Amino acid sequence: MKSAVETLNPTRVRLTVEVPFEELKDSLDAAYKKINQQVTVKGFRKGKIPARVIDQRFGRGAVLEEAVNDALPKFYTEAINEAEVNPLGQPEVDITELKDGETLAFTAEVDIRPAIEIPDYSGIEVTVDAVEVTDEDVDKSVEQLRERFASTNPVERAAADGDVVTIDLEAKVDGEVLADGVASGVSYTIGSGELLDGIDEAVTGLEAGGEATFTSELKGGSAEGKEAEVSVKVTAVAARELPELDDEFAQMASEFDTLEELKADSRKRLENMKQYDQATQAQERVLDELLKLAEVPIPEKLLEDEVNTRKHNLEHHQLGQMGIDLAKYLEIQGKTEEEFDAETKEQAVKGIKTQFILDELVNKEKLNVNQEELTEHLMRRAASSGMSPDQFAQAVVEGGQVPMLVGEVARGKALAVVVEAAKVVDTNGEAVELEDDEDETEAAAETVEAVVEGEAPAEEKNEA
Repeated sequence: MKSAVETLNPTRVRLTVEVPFEELKDSLDAAYKKINQQVTVKGFRKGKIPARVIDQRFGRGAVLEEAVNDALPKFYTEAINEAEVNPLGQPEVDITELKDGETLAFTAEVDIRPAIEIPDYSGIEVTVDAVEVTDEDVDKSVEQLRERFASTNPVERAAADGDVVTIDLEAKVDGEVLADGVASGVSYTIGSGELLDGIDEAVTGLEAGGEATFTSELKGGSAEGKEAEVSVKVTAVAARELPELDDEFAQMASEFDTLEELKADSRKRLENMKQYDQATQAQERVLDELLKLAEVPIPEKLLEDEVNTRKHNLEHHQLGQMGIDLAKYLEIQGKTEEEFDAETKEQAVKGIKTQFILDELVNKEKLNVNQEELTEHLMRRAASSGMSPDQFAQAVVEGGQVPMLVGEVARGKALAVVVEAAKVVDTNGEAVELEDDEDETEAAAETVEAVVEGEAPAEEKNEA
């Protein structure tokens, strides 16, 4: 077999391949055998039809087509290996010559990983939020815990903000009661914003037995998005009572004996959370700076496929679980379809660049993934998927996804290398020392994974 490679652009090549006809012998034999099992010819037992009879009855061309289709993947793989290129996706194959008994020639165009020069990243500098936990932060945390231990007691008075009311609801659209617009015995905390717009104003001031009517846009159900006339009847009013903030509360709500110990633990937890957020912020910002330094050509077909995949996942998985379509999502986000498409393309480009650069850095730094690192990553992925580690591991092995997980961990290690070399300071001008341990590596893997797979980075989630 002869092959040559032509570079069409930094991300695409054309392979020209010539195959001597004798190298098709195994595929021709397989083609005759396959056709033998599929057809019947009077006078011959099934599977025992001579090749000359198959040629006469069904045409030599059908046999050649079957043989070539069988052999092309092998010849293409040999040509790729000989050219030492890294293909991305499926090739576009064109058979340029097929002479029976003489030669097979074809071309294959395919996207490839571009050659990337890793920039000098030692000068990267980023600023992150300082780790500061105020007394107000601690008080808010303790208050949230206090809310969880609140009790409710029935009262004989008008409902007020913060009260828990039991209500019956009935929704009408165009004067007709909706089949799914009736509910009884619904428990609702006034001011929580967990039900329909306008309900807080409607029930505030009503005693048990009181009724009111208001209009509201339905957030779900058969008439989602339509204006409805909603009738609400309060059947009970209960006041929420919070426990006293004292040592007794600390003993009831935690393993601590005193309120001061509980507050000290809350402060420590908040500091740990902020330190984790700070590390994640540093990783995201260092990655952004690294991407600015490197020139990375993006294969057009790969980018197109990535954009389509991200849109599909959003529409059919994330939004599907929320019960809304893309049009409703764009309305909520206040974006046009053109803005959404541009944003999706920008995120896809960032994801591809991230993967290419960090993969190249893995090779340059000769970073390896050990079993312990892979196991830790697998357990985290299992937890986020809602599966047990054993179930997730089985699914990964059966799906041939182990190399994908190894790649995720390796990219996390590559980003950790860049972060370690970067200068990170907080908003107070203080140098931030990020620990180089397994937790930081796994956190970096999460950061990279979010960018590559199209999830919102932690900063964007926090802003949202």
